[in-house]
Formats: sequence, C-alpha cells, structure tokens
Amino acid sequence: MTFKKLSHPLVTGTVILTLTGLISRFIGFFYRIFLSNVFGAEGMGIYQLISPVLALSFSLTVSGIQTAISKYVASETATHDYKSSFRTLWAGFLLAMALSVACTLYIYLGADYIARVFLLEERTAPLLRIIALSIPMATVHSCINGYFYGIRKTAIPAFSQLAEQVCRVGSVYLIYFVCQKHGLTPTISFAVVGLVIGESASMIVSVVAILARAHQVFPVRRDIFGFRPSDFDHNSQSRTGIVGIYRRICGQLLQLAVPLSANRLVLNLLQSVEAIYIPNRLMAYGLNNADALSVYGVLTGMSLPLILFPSAITNSISVLLLPIVSEADAAGDHAAVRRAILTSIRYCLLLGFGCTAMFLLCGRLAGRLLFHSEPAGSFILTLSFICPFMYIASTLNSILNGLGKTIQTFLFSVISLLLRLLFVFITIPVYGIKGYLWGILASQMLQTLLCTASALHISHKARRR
Repeated sequence: MTFKKLSHPLVTGTVILTLTGLISRFIGFFYRIFLSNVFGAEGMGIYQLISPVLALSFSLTVSGIQTAISKYVASETATHDYKSSFRTLWAGFLLAMALSVACTLYIYLGADYIARVFLLEERTAPLLRIIALSIPMATVHSCINGYFYGIRKTAIPAFSQLAEQVCRVGSVYLIYFVCQKHGLTPTISFAVVGLVIGESASMIVSVVAILARAHQVFPVRRDIFGFRPSDFDHNSQSRTGIVGIYRRICGQLLQLAVPLSANRLVLNLLQSVEAIYIPNRLMAYGLNNADALSVYGVLTGMSLPLILFPSAITNSISVLLLPIVSEADAAGDHAAVRRAILTSIRYCLLLGFGCTAMFLLCGRLAGRLLFHSEPAGSFILTLSFICPFMYIASTLNSILNGLGKTIQTFLFSVISLLLRLLFVFITIPVYGIKGYLWGILASQMLQTLLCTASALHISHKARRR
C-alpha cells in the first residue's frame, strides 16, 4: 500500500518538482553571489528594480490562463478527450500570446517612461527593453507547462525550469569570461540578456515536448490544434463552427483566469510599489541615489535570498499539503485535516527556530564570506527572526487553499503587504533601512497570526466533528 502511494503520479510529480526546485534554487543562490561580486551592490539594486515589471507582466498575460489551461485539460484528459485538451491549450495560448505581444510592445516602446515615472530610476530603461523580449517566450512555455500540469506529467515543466536556470546562468558566466578575456567591463545588462537566453531555452524544451506529445496522442494524420485537416475545408459552415468552438473555449478559460489574474495583479502591484519606493524612501532618509540603490541591492539581492533559501523545504511541503488536504476535505476526513494543521505548525516552528539560531550564529560570517559585505551580515541577523513566522505562514496558506479558503488567504496577504507599505513610507525616512526590516518582521508576524487563527479555528471545528 505504501509503495502504491509513493508511486502515485501526484506524489511522483511532487517529488520531481521538489528536487528540481531545490537544484534550481541552489544554482540561483550561487548565481546571486556571483552577480553581487561582479556588479556590486548598486548594480544589484538596479537589477532588482526590474523585477516588479516582470511580475506584473506575468500577472497580466499568462498567470491565470496557465492555471485555467491546467484545470480544463485535467478534466478532459480524464475522459481521454485529447482533441479537446489540445483545443484548450491552443485557445489559451492565443489569448495569452495576444496579451504578451501587447505587453512586450508597451514595455519596449515605453521603457524610458516606465523607468522614469514607474521605477523612478532612468538607468533601468535599457534593461526593460531587453527584458521585454522574454515575455512572449515565457508565455509559450507557461501555457505548455499548464497543459503538462493538467495531464500530471510534471517532468516536462521541471526539466524546462532546470533548462532555463542552467542556460541563464551558463550564458552569463560565458559572457563574463569573454569580456574578461578581451579586457571589457561587464555591465548588469548581461545578466538581463542571460534571462532572455534562459527563457528561450525553456521555450524550446516546452515546444519540443508538446510536439512529441501531439505525435504520441494523434498517431493518425490529425491536426495538433484538435481538428483533422479535413475539418478545414472550404465550407463556410465548417469554418464558422470551428470559430464558435474556440470562442466557447476562450470564454471558459477567461471565466476562471480573470479572477485569478486579478488577485495576483493586486498582490504584485502592492509588492511593486514596495520594491520601487524603498530606494526612494531611503533617499528621503538622507542617502544619495547610489547609496540608496546599494542598500536596496544588498538587502534584496544578497541577504533576503540567503534567508529564503531554507524555504525550499517548506515550499516542497506546501506542494504536497495542498492536494492531500483538499482530498481529505472532500472525503470528509476531518481528523486528517486537523493532523495536517497541527503537524505543520509543530515542524515549521522547529525548522524556523533552527534556521533563526543558525543565521544568528553565522549571519555576519556569511555576509563577509559569501558577499564580501558587512551590511549583508547585519541584515541577515535582523531578518533571521522572520524564519519561524515565514515557514508557518507558507504551509498554512497551502492548507487553507486546499480547503478552498482562497479569498481568505488573498486577504491575509493583502493586509500584511499594506502593513509593510506603511513601514516603507513612514519608518524608512526616519530610521532608514532598519524601519523596513521591522516592517518585514511585523507583517510576517501578522500574516502568520491570521493564518494560524484561521487554521486553528478549522482544526477546532474538525475536532468537534
């Protein structure tokens, strides 16, 4: 029985994603160290400023559509209706690609305006033009990954993620060594070029995989868009019917994708305001532009990635918990739900306190050895206290989502982000970056308390049943 559970596609897929996530995070962590050593704190600050644009573009173009594709493909594949599954994929792809092309053009043509007015840093304009080219590629592999998640073949998304990370990091290393060999000075733009190369690699892997899947599912001559070639005859009625089918599928996808994208867009907007205004508020504290960007780069490009590194474990637990709790709730197994909640809190506390102790003991040394930065070590010490709260919140969020409390978790995230924004605008101009570190701790504590209260309430109800 245990072997059967372990060989279940859901568990196998989760293990594959978990291992790939850990490898990717490991590569990404040392890549951050490399970038910080090559481009310095100010360069990392400029690089980090383009992240909000990427996050917002993903929310607008493909985030909700990817989930919608996955949901509908899963239900259609269960009935072996492969033709409908491919129609769903291509309908979602057309919607997402139209949005991504529009987003790419807007960012590329309006890079100077976005850099000056939105990011408040004109030096990000050339980076935005480069990064805009990656949006259609990200859209392609996100839609295809949504299809493979739907049919529970997680090896393809996992491999495309790994290919993206390896090619991105490898290309930047190669560019750097070529520059060194020819006596050229590398700029942070090379890191953004590497990101585009990584997205290209991921897209190629995904396209090859979906073509192979099409040949596997449709061994007879059949169009991979879900129609036989004979369906595309000169009969106007046939063409009208095809258009009608795609219109209906697009309507279904949008019905699910729009609210998902709206929720993610709100969260990303709040996170973008936070990221953009930290350097601005540091200047209000009295720092010049270069120093403000350097402090921001040390915090977001060096200290936070190290603090977040152990969360790969809790993220993996979260991936496992969501389907398990959802299945237990659907089966009416309230005892299993209660056990999941209490066990998660117990082990996340242990992991969190262990990581806090480790960062308190080794934080300063890590800052000096890894990043050659004393401020990085100081930030690591302060941020170490968020570990228990962060790990508990992430796992309980997953449990609550598995129980269908998605609106609740969304509201908890919004409330914690709004609190953090208050610290950005009120305490940073008075206390400097320490004010923001206090804000991170306060907001994480608040979100954890809200999630814990909600989860324990559900646990208490489950116990009474």
